[in-house]
Amino acid sequence: MAGSQATGTLWVLLAGLVVMFVAPLVVETYTLTLLVIYAMLALSLGLIWGFGGILCFGQTAFFGLGAYTYAIMAINIGESTVPALLGILVPALFAAALGAMMFYGRLSDVYLGVVTLVVTLIFFKFMNSTAGPEYQIGAARLGGFNGIPGFQTLNVPGDPRAYIYDRSLYYVCFLALLIVYVLVRLLLASPFGRIAVAIRENERRVELMGYDARLQKALLFTVGGAIAGLAGTLYASWAEIVTPGMFSLGQSAEIIIWCIVGGLGTLVGPMLGAVLLGYLKFRLGQQSAIDNSLILGLILVVVVLALPRGVLPSLMALWERRRRRLSMRAPRRRGRRPEASDV
Repeated sequence: MAGSQATGTLWVLLAGLVVMFVAPLVVETYTLTLLVIYAMLALSLGLIWGFGGILCFGQTAFFGLGAYTYAIMAINIGESTVPALLGILVPALFAAALGAMMFYGRLSDVYLGVVTLVVTLIFFKFMNSTAGPEYQIGAARLGGFNGIPGFQTLNVPGDPRAYIYDRSLYYVCFLALLIVYVLVRLLLASPFGRIAVAIRENERRVELMGYDARLQKALLFTVGGAIAGLAGTLYASWAEIVTPGMFSLGQSAEIIIWCIVGGLGTLVGPMLGAVLLGYLKFRLGQQSAIDNSLILGLILVVVVLALPRGVLPSLMALWERRRRRLSMRAPRRRGRRPEASDV
């Protein structure tokens, strides 16, 4: 099993590298960079929901918190290395604190979803109300609904004038996504990852075996928050502005739709759903005849009814059935008697 997982991971990496160099020939890198960031954000939820069984409406909270942390620190420091690290660390610490309160408080899945949703809405409301001059951290003003523009974007470490933008930023984001994918795959292949999956299946049984399920879930939740924070940091550098819209309820719903359509229980599925639906949203955004939310809702309904497991798991199951069918036919062909037409 470990060998097959390693082979699958290698194939995904090879396919990812091919896509990384081929995609710019078809789509402009500005759009591709955003799709890659969306894929990383979807991966963060696909990890904690698909493998940990934790339905979280708060990925946008970690996403926006990472972006705001980066923007604030970049204005105060004037260089991107430390702000980028803090853009990952601060959401991770916030996710750790929130996860510890929820899981050690023994909240049920329903209340957990409600709490994470409320936290996201609190961030959204608060950031919209910070337009006054008193809402300032160092030299950075939060800006209310106007957000924070004009901060230092990603640069080569140690050289603030060596900006990373356009195609270079695309490659950095894509390589970061591949590295995060490999690290998450290694995490899931470790004893910690297997325990997390076991908790998803039967938490009580895992606790009876002597494991602290609450600690395991809090740690997994923290990892998901760190990945979402990294996505937010990259988004801030791509957009060159951060606004309260990053905490919006619509953004939270979109991430969940990406994971459901792509397929839970896999890592590639949520990323694939984010790229496909994100690109569809981009194309629909260029016209005004059809509402984007209506199209996404229809896609969600169709996928849930026709492909309950999601697009990627359904395609994998179809491929596996075909492979088994062909493998069962092969011995029969080798063992049958030759006919006149064969001679």
